[in-house]
Amino acid sequence: MASHPEIDETYLKEMLLRLLRIHSPTGYTDPIVREVCSELKELGIDFELTRRGAIRSTLSGAKGSPDRAVIAHLDTLGAMVSGLKENGRLRLVPVGTWSARFAEGARVSIFTDDTIIRGTILPLKASGHIYNTEIDTQPSSWDNLEIRVDAEINGISDLKKMGLNVGDFIGVDACTEILPNGFINSRHLDDKAGVASLLAAVKCLKENDIDLPVDLHILFTISEEVGSGASAILHGDVAEMVSIDNGTCGPGQASSEFGVTIAAADSAGPFDYHLTHHLLHLCQNGDIPHQRDIFRYYRCDSASALDAGNDIRTALITFGVDASHGYERTNLNSLSNIAKLLVSYARSEMIFERQRDSLGGLQAFPKTRRVGIDSVIQDDSERIVQETPEAVITEKSSHKSSQKKP
Repeated sequence: MASHPEIDETYLKEMLLRLLRIHSPTGYTDPIVREVCSELKELGIDFELTRRGAIRSTLSGAKGSPDRAVIAHLDTLGAMVSGLKENGRLRLVPVGTWSARFAEGARVSIFTDDTIIRGTILPLKASGHIYNTEIDTQPSSWDNLEIRVDAEINGISDLKKMGLNVGDFIGVDACTEILPNGFINSRHLDDKAGVASLLAAVKCLKENDIDLPVDLHILFTISEEVGSGASAILHGDVAEMVSIDNGTCGPGQASSEFGVTIAAADSAGPFDYHLTHHLLHLCQNGDIPHQRDIFRYYRCDSASALDAGNDIRTALITFGVDASHGYERTNLNSLSNIAKLLVSYARSEMIFERQRDSLGGLQAFPKTRRVGIDSVIQDDSERIVQETPEAVITEKSSHKSSQKKP
């Protein structure tokens, strides 16, 4: 059984609870940015902020450029006030992509210019004693929702007196419950569970004085839920980037609430073959339970990094989540294994050390066995085998290296 530095699961849970208590809809992330910066300072890690508040920090390694990054996002789903209504309630629009059916009944905080006001998201027909069966036939849409403000209000003028305006951000309560068997039920596990796992891995690396072969950039983005998360946060010398996010559990998917789910592709396309298999080898050699999946209606920070023109290898590791972007559930087992994999990744060599420059010749490019195209059935000696990076060839897997051929 492979040995791993111990992940502090108590810290992981407490960190997750701290994060889930802070509203952070995309566009209103300053409070959680301050919280994470405070935690990095507590861990003895320097950091810097981009203009909009994304966090960049670094764990120094034996070598600098080129180096690697691990990234998670601080922003969550939420809403904004889109109108003040004559009945004293508020119209709203979603921030991020999520179903109106999961917003019904949610307790919320409304962030005005000067204060925080509490309320509840309700359908337009909210009482069975008044509307009878009509409450079951009304549409499930954002146009059919409103916010009931917890104050004595009789119309638009009263709303204005309270300082409520179009454009006010709305934070949706997480309603978190952690059970003794490790199950965690909560909104916004996407991606606060990923952030907590990353911080637990960083804590492990720091407390165990683990030497890193190359610099490891720890990045936290603030706009992943609207598609632009990693577009302007990367250091210029990053060659590999691993994103942490939720994996979707359900029919037709292979993700699990246990172990690590490694994504082969999302809606933006396949992830880098070599970096993905590097992570798979680390799981196999380290006895980290894992599975693979493809996410058809989903994209992550890796996509925005590539969209911004970064020539980097990207991969995605996920904690399995049931009912993603709704009332989500995962298990501490998955979060702990995510942290273990991150520690293993941080300790491993770059997957292709010789590929140091952003541009180079074929001699620095990964080797692949040639396969003829004239026949459908290939001889065993001619089957397709991609090169295994030296960084992940261990005693456990060295017997496979004999299969390699230039």
